Amino acid sequence: MPEPLTVDVRPLPPIERHRLIFEKCDVLPQGDAFVLVNDHDPKPLYYQLEAERGGQFGWSYLESGPSVWKVRIERLKAA
Repeated sequence: MPEPLTVDVRPLPPIERHRLIFEKCDVLPQGDAFVLVNDHDPKPLYYQLEAERGGQFGWSYLESGPSVWKVRIERLKAA
């Protein structure tokens, strides 16, 4: 199985990050995943994802700071 795509949002202005991540989530086929790389804990994103697309995505931390966070986001089911 190939490695998941890495989406590193650290170079982006904070205001653009959630939009980009949601765009990646929306086109992700069921069963596929990507790795989000961020400069802080993206827990607020997790809550937003659950609120707006509840149950569609899995979320697992691969690395938890202190300067880099990596989260595997997997499409569990279609909308």
